[in-house]
Amino acid sequence: MKTLKEAGIGSTVKVVKLHGEGAIKRRIMDMGLTKGTEVYVRKVAPLGDPIEVTVRGYELSIRKSDAEMVEITDGGAE
Repeated sequence: MKTLKEAGIGSTVKVVKLHGEGAIKRRIMDMGLTKGTEVYVRKVAPLGDPIEVTVRGYELSIRKSDAEMVEITDGGAE
């Protein structure tokens, strides 16, 4: 299982599954990170937190702890 936290800068990945429970999972979904969505990893802060991604046409900064809950597949394809 590979997570969004492990995705390389400049890569486009596809969300496969969301882990987590209740309010945390709901918050991630509200940010637009849902199953089947393509995500482009723009950059990572110097200390690794947060990670800046482009999802559904907008830029989003997400914490490493939240990014760990997003299971992905490489290349935007399954």
